[in-house]
Amino acid sequence: MTVNKRFIPDDGRLKMILLAIACGITVGNVYLCQPILEQIAMGMNVTPKISGLVAVGAQAGYALGILFVLPIADIVASRRLVRILLLLTALFIVVAATSASMPLLIAASVAISSTTVIPQILIPIISGLAAPERRGKIIGTLQTGLILGILLSRTISGGLAELAGTWRAPYILSAILTILLFFIIPPLLPDSRNQTQKSNYITLLRSLLPLLKYRPLRLSMILGFLVFAAFSAFWATLTFQLASPSFVLGSAAAGLFGLYGAPGAILAPQAGRLSDRIGSFKVNLFSILAVLTAFILSGTLGGISLLALILAVNLLDFGLQSGQIANQVRIFSLGDDIRARVNTLYMVATFSGGALGAFLGTQVWGLSGWTGVCLLSTGLTALAGLILFFYRKDNCPQR
Repeated sequence: MTVNKRFIPDDGRLKMILLAIACGITVGNVYLCQPILEQIAMGMNVTPKISGLVAVGAQAGYALGILFVLPIADIVASRRLVRILLLLTALFIVVAATSASMPLLIAASVAISSTTVIPQILIPIISGLAAPERRGKIIGTLQTGLILGILLSRTISGGLAELAGTWRAPYILSAILTILLFFIIPPLLPDSRNQTQKSNYITLLRSLLPLLKYRPLRLSMILGFLVFAAFSAFWATLTFQLASPSFVLGSAAAGLFGLYGAPGAILAPQAGRLSDRIGSFKVNLFSILAVLTAFILSGTLGGISLLALILAVNLLDFGLQSGQIANQVRIFSLGDDIRARVNTLYMVATFSGGALGAFLGTQVWGLSGWTGVCLLSTGLTALAGLILFFYRKDNCPQR
């Protein structure tokens, strides 16, 4: 891959800030629906199970985008690809904001997420320009923007929807921000394209499957799938729990939980530096323990105490994000020539887990409420811990 050598992440502080903001805004498109699901259900006159499919569609769309759109980054110049994706994303967001039926809104949710995969293009490119001993730091820096985007998208979405009195308002704001990124971000990118023999799109897709032979990649994929499934089950139903008779809170309160979790999430990028020093296995282990604690706390006290839920959200955000950074440090160390493709497989697995978790969470909510959701999430996380122990000898990347 040829890149513009003048683009050096550590020398361009403003560029890095803008790229981190871009990661945050674009990934926020996947999560902005979560705090307004109750409002969507009321506005569209459907049950929570049906409105929950908007969140399922968002997670599934992101997985599809990573699988079928992200490989194009290996054969199309990054600036051009980012421009196209931002334009399409803005268009699909407008469709969502004007949807008059649930099928159209769900379809728009899938489409938005399938094209808003900008962070998964930026992170491999920028990390590839960093020295190996600093790769964790660079990933952590971009992940800070991504994490803040996830947190603030929920907060802003929930608050704006309640203030405006409609769930459509967050989508309108998101469309405006995406259009602004269209003009700001592409010129900041190295105009890179893949110059290897793998220049055919179909060949690139076929080349993904053989990469599963790498045990470190399989480990990261399994951990990402299970932990993000547990995470998504929690967040897809939190808005229903807060609207229940136990709390009687609206979409703004659900959105604020994203902000309440900011301290834990902002600490997570330190996992990049820790992974450089002590290895991904120990960071993964610590992150899983944090997530388990969050779900146990939510299941025991989260039905009666807002403070318990706030503490749980901090532990959950810290555990999820630090674990993801450790997973990516592990797979990016497998080799420069396959970095984009191993990230494709990893993120497909992660967001496939997110889609399944959101679906199972809304179904379990209808059957056994908040307690059932917390038990589901605890079980998925515990399974991730067992698998990590089984793979404990794969702390160091192997090819």
